[in-house]
Amino acid sequence: MTKQIKILMVDDERRFRETTQKILSKKGFETILAESGEDALEKIVQNPDIVILDIKMPGMDGLAVLDHIKTLAPETEVIIMTGHGDMDLAVEALNHEATDFIKKPISRSALDAALHRAKERLNAGKPHVSVAEYRQEDDLRVIHILGNINAGAEEALMAAYAQAGSEDSVQLLLSFNENTSINGAGIAVLIQLLAQSKKKKQKVAISGISENFHEIFRMVGITRFAMVFTDKADARAYLAEEV
Repeated sequence: MTKQIKILMVDDERRFRETTQKILSKKGFETILAESGEDALEKIVQNPDIVILDIKMPGMDGLAVLDHIKTLAPETEVIIMTGHGDMDLAVEALNHEATDFIKKPISRSALDAALHRAKERLNAGKPHVSVAEYRQEDDLRVIHILGNINAGAEEALMAAYAQAGSEDSVQLLLSFNENTSINGAGIAVLIQLLAQSKKKKQKVAISGISENFHEIFRMVGITRFAMVFTDKADARAYLAEEV
């Protein structure tokens, strides 16, 4: 029998909590509600699989709540909710080990996508395989990024890049698994790799990241080094174009 996934929903707006609970219940999730950070930390003992956490609430700071949750239950998937002008906060939350974020007001499609990624990470279990693997696909050099990219991923990612070759003018695809998350330290590692590629005049494309992370990549300047695509086929077509 498949275990029912339990979600802790943390938001100070009662109507929003209750509306979201109805949506989650229809999707088959067991939902616990918390109205504040302090309330969330009392209810974390109920062992939710996923926490959906508003980053801005009265009382206890959302980042502090996130830190406590990851200390008490490090395997818990934490999805933060941010406002449209809070992308800096989203990046900071990723540095505090949040694995995803969605923007308020929340669309059904964004919520569904974030929950799908969280469920896939839960189903995949914990470690495991290398976070990055190099493969040759026809005439294209591809680095498959399979796990969460953080400071600990640097060795595997740079090793895969070395396998891909350091020649000038190489065409390289960084293909992200759809469930991959990347924090601030991981972004720094990725920029390090892409900066090397730029010096070598390599043509690089990135595929497979979520819309939210695409926005973060634009914000931190990754799109200065590589074209970013949702679909792998589009990335391959771009790399195949004549320079």
